[in-house]
Amino acid sequence: MLHHPQVRDKHDASGSTGSSVEFDRLASNYDTLLDDPLRNRFVSRPDFFHRRKWDLIQAFLAASRLDSRAMAWLDVGCGRGELLDIGADHFQLAAGCDPSREMIRHGRGQIHWQPELNKLPFADATFDFVTAVCVFHHVPAPNRPNLVAEVVRLLRPNGIFCVIEHNPFNPATRWIVSRTPVDRDAHLLSSSLTARILRSQGLAPVETSYFLYAPEKWYERLGGFETLLKRIPAGGQYAVFARKSATPE
Repeated sequence: MLHHPQVRDKHDASGSTGSSVEFDRLASNYDTLLDDPLRNRFVSRPDFFHRRKWDLIQAFLAASRLDSRAMAWLDVGCGRGELLDIGADHFQLAAGCDPSREMIRHGRGQIHWQPELNKLPFADATFDFVTAVCVFHHVPAPNRPNLVAEVVRLLRPNGIFCVIEHNPFNPATRWIVSRTPVDRDAHLLSSSLTARILRSQGLAPVETSYFLYAPEKWYERLGGFETLLKRIPAGGQYAVFARKSATPE
């Protein structure tokens, strides 16, 4: 696997966005701040949520007949790189970026500092697959299209952008988010709003999947039951996959 995407610019690391300052402050206690009695009823392993996201990504790539071993992947707003830890070895190239230098310092792997919310530090057409996992609810609404435009710039023709977000129509999700310090600034997006933002920047949504319907122990007993429910907008989170055109607009 390659680990050296072409970085477009070098930046002075003196500036910070408002959101990054907050995550810098919380980075050293991040796991503790995620702790919640209701959340803990769903999981016994700390990496369960990341692994469910990775399972969903793998299922989409397989169904789309995309070979990740020939693809370059970027995880935007990757924090400490937990999802990269799980999935990086399945790609030819894998990298992350995050605006919080402290989150990066507590992470591992090929993670680059993102000096501005709407400026990603990579060259045009570098990646085949980009993810943004629970990122957009921290992005002010006027800036969301600009961030998507940056992702479009980084994607190669036919590249895929996957946005994973909390489902605002799930009561348990809303309750947990309201109690979580790292989500103090969160403004949740519906899947339809996410799809509209992606379309506004020229991407074509190709699939929306809902997941996290049940506690971790159910997955061990019932296997792929969640696949049968993925079109029902009741899961704790959702993923919208959107494709960049094969030719310039």
